[in-house]
Amino acid sequence: MTNDTVIERVRLLAAPIIADLGLELYDLEMVSGVLRLSIDTRPGQPAGVTLENIALVSRLVSRELDHNDPMPGRYTLEVTSPGLERPLRTPQHFHREVNKVVSVRLHRAIDGRRRLQGVLLRANERDIVVCLDDTGTEISVAHDDIERARTVFVWGSAAEKSVKSKQKSSTELRNKEVAS
Repeated sequence: MTNDTVIERVRLLAAPIIADLGLELYDLEMVSGVLRLSIDTRPGQPAGVTLENIALVSRLVSRELDHNDPMPGRYTLEVTSPGLERPLRTPQHFHREVNKVVSVRLHRAIDGRRRLQGVLLRANERDIVVCLDDTGTEISVAHDDIERARTVFVWGSAAEKSVKSKQKSSTELRNKEVAS
């Protein structure tokens, strides 16, 4: 049984339990005998995941896994929140974090850069568009070219100013391109 098959079987068992609690299965991975479920609140909800949420999901999912035994051998179940600087692995993760500051490491350099940081302007199933912090230029990156990515936590109103500034400069850049 492949790791992908195990992950999908666990996803089918865990996702409905998590959804019934008003939460979302953010990510699921199996690494070195550790089955890690990351849970989050649904987009738009003001509060984050609580320790009570994590404990309850852990108990309910553990019981379901014990009952259905979707995995061969021994494993450790770990239930967590994605955190403030959350990993971005799927197109849905990126779509959820539009207008936030992200850090992206690429498999190979684009315009001489393997590391990008800036505001995530757009995301779809094929690629993302980031407005770079240091130059203010927009760069489009295919999901297949991304080695690793995460959100970057920015304290207080500095984050809002950064996002608004990047959106404004991005709009001005597009207007200049259209005018010329």
